[in-house]
Amino acid sequence: MKGYTSDNIRNVALVGHGGCGKTTFLEAALLATGVISRIGKVEDGNTVSDYDKMEIEKGYSISTSIVPVEHNKVKINFIDTPGSFDFAGEVNSGMRAVEAAVIVVDAASGIQVGTEKAWKSCKDHNMPTFVLLNKADHENANIDGVIADLQAKFGSAIVPFTDPLSDDLKETLSEAIAENDEELMEKFFSGEAFTDEEFNRGLALGIASGSIVPLYTCSALKGTGVKEFLDAMLKYAPVPTAHPDYEGVNEDGEAITRKCDVNAPASAFVFKTIADPFVGKISLLKVVSGKLTVGMELLNTRADKTEKMGTMFFLRGKTQGEVAPVVAGDIVAASKLQYTQTGDTLCDKANYIQYPKVAFAPAMLFMAVESKAKGEEDKISAGLNKLMEEDPSFTVTRNAETHQTLIGAQSDIQIGIITAKLKDKFGVSVDLADQKIAYRETIKGSSDVQGKHKKQTGGSGQYGDVHIRFSPSQENFEFSEELFGGSVPKNYVPAVEKGLRECMEKGPLAGFTVTNIKAVLYDGSYHAVDSSEMAFKVAASLAFKKGIVEAKPVLLEPVMHVEITVPDEYMGDVMGDMNKRRGKILGMEPQPGGGQKLLAEAPQAEMTKYAIVLRSMTQARGSFVMNFERYEEVPAHLAEKIIAEAKKDEE
Repeated sequence: MKGYTSDNIRNVALVGHGGCGKTTFLEAALLATGVISRIGKVEDGNTVSDYDKMEIEKGYSISTSIVPVEHNKVKINFIDTPGSFDFAGEVNSGMRAVEAAVIVVDAASGIQVGTEKAWKSCKDHNMPTFVLLNKADHENANIDGVIADLQAKFGSAIVPFTDPLSDDLKETLSEAIAENDEELMEKFFSGEAFTDEEFNRGLALGIASGSIVPLYTCSALKGTGVKEFLDAMLKYAPVPTAHPDYEGVNEDGEAITRKCDVNAPASAFVFKTIADPFVGKISLLKVVSGKLTVGMELLNTRADKTEKMGTMFFLRGKTQGEVAPVVAGDIVAASKLQYTQTGDTLCDKANYIQYPKVAFAPAMLFMAVESKAKGEEDKISAGLNKLMEEDPSFTVTRNAETHQTLIGAQSDIQIGIITAKLKDKFGVSVDLADQKIAYRETIKGSSDVQGKHKKQTGGSGQYGDVHIRFSPSQENFEFSEELFGGSVPKNYVPAVEKGLRECMEKGPLAGFTVTNIKAVLYDGSYHAVDSSEMAFKVAASLAFKKGIVEAKPVLLEPVMHVEITVPDEYMGDVMGDMNKRRGKILGMEPQPGGGQKLLAEAPQAEMTKYAIVLRSMTQARGSFVMNFERYEEVPAHLAEKIIAEAKKDEE
């Protein structure tokens, strides 16, 4: 693939509901431009874009892929994004590399949830947008009806385009064009006609601002309308250099900007990483400024390390093509970058800039991964870390209290794909288990107990004797001593405290961590020969177990603060469901784009599978974020079950 200048490049993301035909459109575009001789089909697993083994098995896109289409001496870098909501992180990554987005809509199905999400994503990224009505030849297609629905849902900015533009269409567009330029606005209100140059300038400004959203129709499978849409991309999609100056920070964290200009100092942003167990790591870069050449040394601003641009190539699906110097505005793949991760900035050492990282939605569902075979924990950890390089939209954490390794993701489907990739790419099989709740134990009352450890084993024995008062505390653990008369020598006091602290790791009720305890060592006795630090540690542990049981022990559960964003029509169902989960509604906040944000608190134990339930309740239109708020006492009837279950697990 030859090198292209910045003004002969377009970068365009394809977004939309799963099954709307994004991947098939790319097949049609490659066929129309002579790259392939026959159109591939998703169901046959032979498309250029969906080349991953898992994508072929599942029959839908899982990862973002790049498919450059060369048309009339211009290269359009199409970024094919997954339509499934489970992989929204891939859409966010892809949006960082483009200057325009195309929302593909199924003409037979009309507006779907993914259409709404794609529109919101375009607005969130302030992205010039096009609509492509695909499957126009389908027997159930209702072109006029779908266009009317789109305009009713998203506004009159959506305008059906023809090529060439008819006089009626030009008249329809005139007001929207005038809104983007004061000079044109004056001319419009004075009734003067725009010159072709003025009209085209205003049209470009209108598309760039989002006040005009051109709509085209096609049938990807039959190839009708495909070349016309490629022509439209060349004509109306913004060139990379038209992008507003890219915002970043310098070494001191101060805001600076960089133009997309081949003559500016080199800088690039890593918007995606592909983890291949055979080839190694492949980094996909958007060249923001300057140009990249093989052998060039750039600074990784996050790692503060120098990276040498060794092997660089263009990707088309999985096919690699040779690369000339890569100029500002283009997209390139680089392998064997040692320190680089998704979201990193590479820049000229003498001209520091760091661009913002890719924004990913917080995980909504956590599940534990457990090794099927003993001794494979290290392989699981290494595999998950490699997959996180490829897909930073999921997280892996180790819960020290429950001893579980947790994958946090958008859904059970995304977690299933992650574990399937673990097996496929790294040869490690795992089981998925529900997330355990990190309950705590504490006391509501007070106690005064003795802990005495006395053991004679022939020769020197063991002797430690302590009297300790236990009571509730606002602190996690509070320890003090009120000894007198040398009843317990001072050098044994730290051993008593250590013995108590160790006991707090496993409470007497159900083996959960103990918290909010005050312990006062006020008396005891010792033996001049048989006493030791170990003996007093044991005595303290005996006092602890006895003292906690006598001080009205209770179970505590984590309570979460939850913010749920849903369309208005689902509010009743969501609120009713939250009440069933022992939740407490704190309030509601209307959202700028419509819908409500519901603020609530609920026990974590009731929320572990909430992502799945909310998706079902709202047809995937709802989302939520959840953070730990505090611990509260578990109701007695539930505490009994939890304690019984914990004791059964120990058996």
